[in-house]
Amino acid sequence: MKLKCNVCGYVYDPEAGDPDGDVRPGTYFDNLPLDWVCPDCGASQDLFQIIDDDFEDEEEGDEDL
Repeated sequence: MKLKCNVCGYVYDPEAGDPDGDVRPGTYFDNLPLDWVCPDCGASQDLFQIIDDDFEDEEEGDEDL
């Protein structure tokens, strides 16, 4: 699942990781080091929001119920 920084729009993709921040590809957001911050603006992890396509599709499907 991808997460987007609510401050600057940076998208954390676990498949890519954050090589510049020493985060290996395949690292899920929940497994990031506690001191990891947005590499673009320095925002803390609690300022990220899920934007995964599957998650958005599920929300749209709920509207039809």
